[in-house]
Amino acid sequence: MAIKSTADKVATIQKGYTLEGPTIELGAAIVDGELHKDAPVRLPLSMMNRHGLVAGATGTGKTVTLHMMAEQLSTAGVPVFLADIKGDLSGLATAAAGSEKLKARTDSIGQPWSGKTFPVEFLALGGDGAGIPVRSTITSFGPILLSRVMELNETQESSLQLVFHFADKNNLELIDLKDLRAVIQFLTSDEGKDELENLGGLSKSTAGVILRELVTLEAQGMEKFFGEPEFDTAELLRTAPDGRGVVTCLELPTLQTKPMLFSTFLMWLLADLFEDLPEAGDLDKPKLVFFLDEAHLLFNDASKAFLDAITTTVRLIRSKGVGIFFVTQTPKDVPAEVLGQLANRVQHALRAFTPEDAKALKATVSTFPMSDYDLEETLTSAGIGEAVITVMNEKGAPTPVALTRLRAPESVMGPSENALIASTVAGSALLAKYGTAVDNISAYEKLAGRAAASTGPNTGGSAAEAGSGAGTGLDPNAVDADARRIEEEILGRPSSRPAPAPEPERAPQRRAQQQESGGGMAGDLAGALGGALGGGLKSMARSLGTQLGRELLRGVFGTSSRRRRR
Repeated sequence: MAIKSTADKVATIQKGYTLEGPTIELGAAIVDGELHKDAPVRLPLSMMNRHGLVAGATGTGKTVTLHMMAEQLSTAGVPVFLADIKGDLSGLATAAAGSEKLKARTDSIGQPWSGKTFPVEFLALGGDGAGIPVRSTITSFGPILLSRVMELNETQESSLQLVFHFADKNNLELIDLKDLRAVIQFLTSDEGKDELENLGGLSKSTAGVILRELVTLEAQGMEKFFGEPEFDTAELLRTAPDGRGVVTCLELPTLQTKPMLFSTFLMWLLADLFEDLPEAGDLDKPKLVFFLDEAHLLFNDASKAFLDAITTTVRLIRSKGVGIFFVTQTPKDVPAEVLGQLANRVQHALRAFTPEDAKALKATVSTFPMSDYDLEETLTSAGIGEAVITVMNEKGAPTPVALTRLRAPESVMGPSENALIASTVAGSALLAKYGTAVDNISAYEKLAGRAAASTGPNTGGSAAEAGSGAGTGLDPNAVDADARRIEEEILGRPSSRPAPAPEPERAPQRRAQQQESGGGMAGDLAGALGGALGGGLKSMARSLGTQLGRELLRGVFGTSSRRRRR
């Protein structure tokens, strides 16, 4: 094969990145060691929903790359979601200051630059940070995602699906961890043994293991992430009054202490969007671009059900106008089934210090199209702020591989001032909606109310209503006493749980669900549920072939938003 000249290589890149519609400008190509600002590298805005990968070793500029892309998406009117692990991305709310060094860089790639601010919404999981609290109800989170957080095996995960089905069928709202704990306590009690037997695939010993894991979550302080008001993922799709897309920045200050929880919560946000959004087909620009940082945390030791659900979500959500960009160190961190669906690639430098690094480098090179670069050499010698890029063009074909010097962000590459973040949160319309946790009547109160009604005179009113449809219940003091005992056994120290106290006044009871369960607690489903281990609720619902089965069918992750159940 004839050796191409530098001019021919540059011409190939120029032709490959000549696009008709709106684009995200990524930078200028470097060919044979020389920067060519007349060879811009760009990504079609209409192809952002074909997903992508931003990869590279630590310190090579991945965060700055997604920062720069988020700015341009916002300017184009596309909402953006970012997981802010290091706190650096809050700088989007503050205009950057120019410098001679910055001007030299932007001039060299032909980038017109000026400092700008962008519309940013700050969120924090469960209020763990300065942003608006983000919570999910247990029933919405679903059994597959919760099993991931609890690190259950596949048998235990299938059993947890049966517990969720039992609660769904009997209008036992699983709002927070104490609700799920109360339902499992009921099923393993003398009062609930008949219902446990009817569930068939759920053994008392497995239920006990799940209960212990639940108490461990509570002992680790994770109960604050679950509850009401539940975050409506439609809030991620907003635009500012000036038409720019709102950049939603989810603060994750304690990621290292709860990596499984945080990565799974991000997947819940995507799963909820997937279930709520209508089909949109091919759009001129996406409805949302979702950056999943530290993506390897999603896949480490994941169950087959969880991986299948991620693959399905990634494959189908693009038709609903959502683009997902996975941000991680090497393509090897992402399963092949998912990697094959990521059309846009921004690969920062890799290091090859160990034999394992060398294998990862070769694997990365093998995922790129044929090119005019020696990619093994290029990927190990690329500088900070440079990346090897190939994207999907407007015709659905890959663009030429191009080593690219990337554009500089126009907002601060680092955290904004705390005072600015605090004032932004205080002025947010979401604060009144999500700022204060509420504790409505749910499974815990229903089971406790039924127990109280069965051990004394029926006083009518709320206690009787709370127990409606819930069967025989439990003494709440006994539930908490068992939880304290289990916590002490697990942690080897006195329980941190407070002693029983008078119940505080509860918020008004939530609106009753429209669907009603028929018959006993689980009688009419006993046969279908028997031996359902590993099958999950989807296959169970298909086998039932009834309206009830269709009503109880959960989403791809077993999620079931209250908005969809009303």
